[in-house]
Amino acid sequence: MGTSLVRVAVVGATGYSGAEAVRLLARHPNVKLEVVTSEQASGRALGDVHRTLDFLGLTLEAVDANAIAGRVDFALTALPHGASTPVVRTLVEQGVRVIDIGADFRFHDLGVYEKWYGAHQAPALASEAVYGLTEHARDKVAGARLVANPGCYPTSALMPLLPLAGQLRGPVFVDSKSGTSGAGRAAKVDQLFAEVTENIRPYSVGKHRHQPEIAEQLTGAAGESRAVLFTPQLLPIARGILTTIYADIAEDVDVGALLREAYADEPFVRLLEGGALPEPRSVRGTNLIEIAWVRDAATGRVVLISAIDNLGKGAAGQAVQNLNCMIGVPETTALELLPALP
Repeated sequence: MGTSLVRVAVVGATGYSGAEAVRLLARHPNVKLEVVTSEQASGRALGDVHRTLDFLGLTLEAVDANAIAGRVDFALTALPHGASTPVVRTLVEQGVRVIDIGADFRFHDLGVYEKWYGAHQAPALASEAVYGLTEHARDKVAGARLVANPGCYPTSALMPLLPLAGQLRGPVFVDSKSGTSGAGRAAKVDQLFAEVTENIRPYSVGKHRHQPEIAEQLTGAAGESRAVLFTPQLLPIARGILTTIYADIAEDVDVGALLREAYADEPFVRLLEGGALPEPRSVRGTNLIEIAWVRDAATGRVVLISAIDNLGKGAAGQAVQNLNCMIGVPETTALELLPALP
């Protein structure tokens, strides 16, 4: 579509990922933000829910896929698990190209999906969806009707791991720590300030749904099964993910050379060398990922460390990057953001 203006809907615009998508698209020179929806707040001004977005003058509408479809070219859907499928199916059937920020279309192996999420209501569409880790899928993303935006934890793990997939030996151990916005905007007791502050808490150990997502993509890249052990932990910060990965890679493999080859020309990948290590505040509010690597002298194992903003590269930022790829504009459009300091 070159530089033509495209009409876009954000479906589920009051959650953290949806609101972040609105924030990014508001400054996009090739986008007209035509529709924003919220099931709970329909009829209200978006600025009444998020005062930070008041200047846009947008009014929230109910989630009605049939009504939305005739008015937009693209939709970013940011709905809870299960709620995306009927909306996305209707939009795609009516010619709208969709980037789904939720989990409904991330798995091609429906047996794995059903084990972790339950029966899929649109299996053919799930098989068609492109897994939108942009740096590793942009050719497929460009022509896709439906892009499944990766999960935030999987993005933080797969970006360091995929260039090394063919060199891995044995299982991969992924330890990830996330800010509280990763759990969404719904009120939960264990997300209260008093429960989170001055604390760090593991959760869903051995049963987090992002574990099979990481494993499926890593297995596909390696061409053979790759086992993943994933442990998520909650940090007392609002946004950001720090992931540490432990991998067995032969000592004669130059990990740095493989990462540099994969990401030399990637504007959103910052490879850290010379002892610098990733940290969430260095990427906060952006679509950047920082990656560092160290080979442990005592064990020979490789330690990979990454940092992303879970709402940026982990959700809405990557969705906009995929949108840019689909409409044929530079992937950095509307994403040339500097982290906020301090």
